Amino acid sequence: MHRPELVTKLYEAAVRKVPSSEEYHSHLFMAYARVGEYKKMQQAGMTLYKIVPKNPYYFWSVMSLVMQAISAQDKKLSQTMFLPLAERMVEKMVKEEKIEAEAEVQLYYMILERLGKYVEALEVVRGQLGEKLTSELQSRENKCMSLYKQLERWPECNALSCKLLLKNPDDWQFYMSYFDSLFHLIDQGWEPPSEGEHCSEGEVRSSVAQAIAFVEERLAVEEAKETRPLRGPFLARLELIRRLRARGCPEEQELGEPLELMFQYFIKFGDKPCCISDLKIYLDLLTTDHHVQFINRLMETVPLSEPQDDGVALPGDTRALQRHLCVAQLSRALGLHHALDTTGKLDLIRQLKSHYRHGLQFGKSCLKTELQFSDMYCLLASHVYIDLWAETGDETMLWQCLGLLEEGLSHSSSNAQFKLLLILLFCRMGAFEPVVDLYSSLDAKHVQHDTIGFLLTRYAESLGQFAAASQSCNFSLRFFHSNQKDTSEYIIQAYKYGAFEKIPEFIAFRSRLNRSLHFAQVRTERMLLDLFLEADLSSSLEDNVKSMGLCPEEDDIPWTDMRDNRDLTVLTSWDPADRQLSEEQRSFSLQEELLWLKVRFLTLRLVGTLAVLSHPPTPRNAEKAAENGVVAKPDILRPLLDQLNTTLQNGAQFLERGVQYPFLGPSPTRLAHALASGSCHCQVLAFQLAAYVQELDAAALEETTEVQTQISNSFKSLLIQLKEILNKCKGDLLEVKEGQCKTQPTLLENLVFFVETVCVVHWVSCFCAGVLRPLKASLQKRKKKKKEPISATMVVFSGFQEFTAGLQSLFSEVLDHIKGQETSLTALKLGELTLEEVMPAGEEAFVKLAMDKLRSSYLRSLQELGDLLKKRADVLKSLKI
Repeated sequence: MHRPELVTKLYEAAVRKVPSSEEYHSHLFMAYARVGEYKKMQQAGMTLYKIVPKNPYYFWSVMSLVMQAISAQDKKLSQTMFLPLAERMVEKMVKEEKIEAEAEVQLYYMILERLGKYVEALEVVRGQLGEKLTSELQSRENKCMSLYKQLERWPECNALSCKLLLKNPDDWQFYMSYFDSLFHLIDQGWEPPSEGEHCSEGEVRSSVAQAIAFVEERLAVEEAKETRPLRGPFLARLELIRRLRARGCPEEQELGEPLELMFQYFIKFGDKPCCISDLKIYLDLLTTDHHVQFINRLMETVPLSEPQDDGVALPGDTRALQRHLCVAQLSRALGLHHALDTTGKLDLIRQLKSHYRHGLQFGKSCLKTELQFSDMYCLLASHVYIDLWAETGDETMLWQCLGLLEEGLSHSSSNAQFKLLLILLFCRMGAFEPVVDLYSSLDAKHVQHDTIGFLLTRYAESLGQFAAASQSCNFSLRFFHSNQKDTSEYIIQAYKYGAFEKIPEFIAFRSRLNRSLHFAQVRTERMLLDLFLEADLSSSLEDNVKSMGLCPEEDDIPWTDMRDNRDLTVLTSWDPADRQLSEEQRSFSLQEELLWLKVRFLTLRLVGTLAVLSHPPTPRNAEKAAENGVVAKPDILRPLLDQLNTTLQNGAQFLERGVQYPFLGPSPTRLAHALASGSCHCQVLAFQLAAYVQELDAAALEETTEVQTQISNSFKSLLIQLKEILNKCKGDLLEVKEGQCKTQPTLLENLVFFVETVCVVHWVSCFCAGVLRPLKASLQKRKKKKKEPISATMVVFSGFQEFTAGLQSLFSEVLDHIKGQETSLTALKLGELTLEEVMPAGEEAFVKLAMDKLRSSYLRSLQELGDLLKKRADVLKSLKI
């Protein structure tokens, strides 16, 4: 029943009946854990311990105290009451020598750490209790290292790092600790004592000369090995050079020339796929004029065959292929691909495709789920195609890119990078239909619905596929809703198995998901979608709003505490640093997402307000208008309208900055298109009209001549603005000119905005009719009684009739436009495209496959938009006053 809070009542009653039952008491504890009743958990834990004096029960109670400290609003209270009490409870067990399990020591450590008692924590870890910390590799050492850093005991940190690196010279975290502590000691001018040990951890290597000697000793050990050397020491040398260079230390030259060292590294590890990610970090150590020289030297060491007929020399085995691939990736990371002219780029693509297709022979025995050895060539070539399209605007490059990726996917059906890039390209070209299957084949699991879900939901609605959009929102929402239940189960398991340090992590995880930007976006879009598809069609707007539990007065989005959990680097990129996504662009992207979310959420709340203000259908007398429910309710329409206007102004100011994101970075929101199409301002005008009508309803008709004029003007303005939006939808979505295929996805996005705006105008019209109908009826009654001539007040009523008639003709016009588009798309002969001239045989089949997917998607979008508009048009015909 999703009512876990009632379970506690059941077990409280059971415990009263059988007060000595261990089972009932432990179930009661877990029931409290499910609903986060930490104080009651603490009491239940102690009661259980008194009945059955087992250590775990005692520590359940201690952990519940820690959770009270973590969840307390008043941090002072947690530091002065909850944590000290938890500390005393554990100390009691320590004194009585009752500590049995590792989990209990972990909990003690956690309490001391949260209290900032790092010295005491260090004593625990290094003492007898620390011997129980065995479940993780180097658990004690890692905890000691963390505490030394907190206490800024750099000599100990330095000595311990060295000691651990002697045991495991490939552990990168200890190299980082060693270098961090080294430079802290140098900055502090630390000198070793004249006698005795340097520190409790042994010898400290605190000078640059000692650090260089230490790294070189590790290297010498690796070089002397007969087996394959470890990568750690070789990368540590580059890391040390980078740090010394950043500080302007001349000693960096003693370690060698970065170009030569990176060359040597490639010789040793170039056939490992990780070589590119290792070296990419240190490419900034090379000067610009060394880039070409570096790549040429690497190429000389790659064993390739004699050049073929097309002038391309190919590798003979997978190790040579991996080396060549690494050089190609490094070339792109150094910006050498970007420096080529159009001809150079096209030639590069030709070579990369040759390498890709040649490399497929090495993967013939691969399983379906395995990637081909040469897949990255295909991806590199796709990136160069995208560069060409960005520079020249030639859409042929995009078509060829789509064809190449489709070909890649036919050989390597599990390649997530191919799928992600295809999703991005299809969406940018306005096709959503092929994206649904691509995304579901990625088989996104659990938290990925939050981290990469935006790739799907960003375009779902904006490309007119409402059914698929609704489904994709449900995918994400299902995860967010189940997270609440699942996290409670994880917490219970953590208590059961004594993994206390995981409990705050689970709570933080749940909180992070609840405050997720993507969650707020998907929830808002899902509600709007449901309203566009159903409100005032299959059921009334009021019923829809009620069933959603939407309360227009409440703003339940945590704006100041929002978490952006998007993975913006999910698409592989080898672009140079200046072309990668910068921190500033990330922050701009978040600002833009929040602005657009605010626009959508305020629109949703305004639509909800229309439902709240709607009249019951029974006619009423105009004399009683001031007593009806409308005036009694607080006016929430105008404040929300003011907020929407302000947000739109902020949005326009943001767009003036002209922020551009890398193609493989975050997609821009719909904000720019929404403002350019005029749909936002048209919706604002519609809500403004509702506010005027509300004002008219609240006063006597004779006193509102000014409001009536505003209403009449609004009717006319709305029709003009809707006509302008419609004009921005005119044109061909897909056309073939001179053998070339061109797309205009903006027209489709504008058409979706037109449909959304028409839905808002429809709801406002229904609201107006609900107010005007009883007013007109009462006016006619009064006129019959008094035999008065019809006064000027009838202008509003005639204005409304003209407005609905104008809307109907607009509907006819847009439906004709959609029908025309469907006809021209169906008749479009993609087979007549002259693809053979620009691409070799074999490739054209994949390009035509992509084109067919695009056309099919456009047709489905048009069909869904047309169906929705037809339904709206039919309902509008019956709208009379």
